[in-house]
Amino acid sequence: MRKDLVGRLLLAAGLALVPWLAVLWTTLPDSYPAQHWRVAWVGFDALEIVGLLTSAVLVRRGGHRAPLASMATAVLLLVDAWFDVMTAGHDVVFSLVLACTLELPLAALCAVVALRTPVVVVTQVTVVRQVAVHT
Repeated sequence: MRKDLVGRLLLAAGLALVPWLAVLWTTLPDSYPAQHWRVAWVGFDALEIVGLLTSAVLVRRGGHRAPLASMATAVLLLVDAWFDVMTAGHDVVFSLVLACTLELPLAALCAVVALRTPVVVVTQVTVVRQVAVHT
């Protein structure tokens, strides 16, 4: 897929979601009983564990995929902090403390690792030999 086409598709998708925010804001209820609440939160935190451990291993090995794992982990941690605080209810102070002392600093660390780790681009060069054909 061409780079400019991908860029246009992403731009269109982002702009198309702007009016969708208004629809969500006006139609969603303030609260909603969720199914599988425990499984959702435990599964999400398990993804964070996988991200942190994967990032740690790749950073220590100098793996070229370390920036990708670290940035994905940073995003997971930011999303976790957001939803922890937004869904906290009467425990909002505890959620804010956890967000400010654990999740957000770890997200920042992962982002720094992702942005400062040099990405090694490996290219494969194919050498074609010219063979003289004598007739």
